[in-house]
Amino acid sequence: MKNLLSALLTVATLAFAQHASALDVFACEPEWGALVQEIGGDRVSIYVATNALQDPHQIQAKPSLLARARRANLVVCTGSELEIGWLPVVLRQSGNSAVQPDKPGYFEAANYVQKLEVPTILDRAAGDIHPGGNPHIQTDPRNIGRVATALAQRMGEVDPANASYYQTRYQDFAKRWDSAIQRWQNEAAPLKGIVVVAHHKSWVYLYRWLGMREIAELEPKPGVEPTAAHLEEVLAQLKREPARMVIRSAYEDARASEWLAERAKIPAVMLPFTVGGSDKDKDLFGLYDDTVQRLLQAVK
Repeated sequence: MKNLLSALLTVATLAFAQHASALDVFACEPEWGALVQEIGGDRVSIYVATNALQDPHQIQAKPSLLARARRANLVVCTGSELEIGWLPVVLRQSGNSAVQPDKPGYFEAANYVQKLEVPTILDRAAGDIHPGGNPHIQTDPRNIGRVATALAQRMGEVDPANASYYQTRYQDFAKRWDSAIQRWQNEAAPLKGIVVVAHHKSWVYLYRWLGMREIAELEPKPGVEPTAAHLEEVLAQLKREPARMVIRSAYEDARASEWLAERAKIPAVMLPFTVGGSDKDKDLFGLYDDTVQRLLQAVK
């Protein structure tokens, strides 16, 4: 009995030590938490600040977020001011000097991709405009691959003891990811040239990737909820220039897209937008598997 208790104590001590030494990561959005997991494996402890059913623009800087940022070794967020309404408060009040902007422990994914829709004129009257460009970079899986390269390097810098481990896992992920992208592109060939309407300006990177085209948004201005008058305008536009579907993110209210879809006689399509946005979307691979299949189903 004494030997058994000693053995159990040893296992518990080792498990605790492993957890205590893990790289503690605060991820702003689910896609980055999932990417950190792919690269970090069992050497990381991940806290994801938002979920797929939350608008990442509209998060409250709650004490629970402060507490998790305070203990983090690395903060991984989209950037491009997607989290401007809450993340600066969380970081400032966390008191954690290691994860402040311009420190190695702070990582913005949008810095490692070519951003689209960068405004030439900044005017808040135009709605929720991001000065650095459209931040929804995760809707193109090629961007995930680019971010992964930089993130693996940064994780190794913050946690040099596991740098080689992270690089090995990154190389494995990159091979699987490149193969998956090729498969998705082949499957999605029928979507090229498809015209759509969207709830919000969330999909510009997806359109570039798959060759789709958006002609209208349900929001009269970015970040402004759809109005009856604007929906009537979009419906009139569709009579002149038909679209094949109206799409929305998992966190967006379905009523506006369903109203338009019923009257325009086109499918209303919910896309997961990030990891966890649908029952089939359990990880990064599932995110794009499900997204492509939902789009294809709508054009059949």
